[in-house]
Amino acid sequence: MRASPEIEALMSRLAKLPGLGPRSARRATLALLQQPETRLQPLVEALQNAARTVQTCELCGNLDSQNPCLICRDQTRDQSVICVVEHVGDLWALERSSVHRGLYHVLGGTLSALNGTGPQDLNVSPLLQRAEKGDLKEVILALGATVEGATTAHWLNEQLAPLGVKVSRLGHGMPMGGALEGLDDGTLAAALMGRRELS
Repeated sequence: MRASPEIEALMSRLAKLPGLGPRSARRATLALLQQPETRLQPLVEALQNAARTVQTCELCGNLDSQNPCLICRDQTRDQSVICVVEHVGDLWALERSSVHRGLYHVLGGTLSALNGTGPQDLNVSPLLQRAEKGDLKEVILALGATVEGATTAHWLNEQLAPLGVKVSRLGHGMPMGGALEGLDDGTLAAALMGRRELS
């Protein structure tokens, strides 16, 4: 199909989003352009507002319009437990399950010799600083059930052990090779509640 450069650009941008390919992008573009007042304009405004206000939380690495984020500022949460995740999507998935009522820390990835990702590439320093203050009772490592996730969990356990913090890892419910973002709420809840301490 040949379309104007503006329509082609919109389809091309949408096709680059996760979960959307060229066909889905064409359908989304058509839906947006056929109802510009109710679909396109509100989307444009929401995107502009998000681009203007959303930032990375300096404490945990979450994305929010406030810094520190709403989760870090919530005094009703257990400030003595931090759940460590790879990505913001994992944090959002755990929040959706409503099981964890503590704080979070986003690493930004996992250790991977194959990809050349070392400790210096991860957001680890703020986590260690939080642990060094002595206010933490437990750090839950909610990392994917992959070789990289296991390697990162082992390394983090070595870093946190001298600080006297209990370190646990998600228990059953996490399939090997599975990512938190793709799990349903029940599986996430079972994995979080079945966590075990690393030794």
